[in-house]
Amino acid sequence: MTSTTTLAGGLPARQQERLMRIAREVSFDAGTRLFEEGRHADRFWIIRTGTVTLDLHVPGRRAAVIETLGHGELVGWSWHFPPYTWHLGAEAMSPVRAWEFDTEVVRAMCAQDPAFGRAIACWVGNVVADRLHASRVRLLDLYAPYGSGNT
Repeated sequence: MTSTTTLAGGLPARQQERLMRIAREVSFDAGTRLFEEGRHADRFWIIRTGTVTLDLHVPGRRAAVIETLGHGELVGWSWHFPPYTWHLGAEAMSPVRAWEFDTEVVRAMCAQDPAFGRAIACWVGNVVADRLHASRVRLLDLYAPYGSGNT
């Protein structure tokens, strides 16, 4: 996949290289919660292998799975916007290998280099727009009258 939500499709090569210099390899077992909605967002990940689901708390119901992410995709955008709290939850659905990034370091890099900061902001903005659309469609599928999500 080379959409704007992936590292390859979302960042110019020079900015990718710069970001990857601070990457840390991590892995998660299936069923591991990466983060919970409403908690402090202090890192993000780019998936190397495996799948991660994003979910949304629905009062009185089970969490609604909004989207499933795979290779090359960004997991977590809430770190980019104050007050830096997760807007969704995330869980590894299979064993996951990923690159992890410390958000304080990335935000400092963005502040020091405006071109890098713009590239990161555009990438994260595209991810937010994509996730907002996916959330809308999924919630309409789950909770709206039949046929409401066909737009």
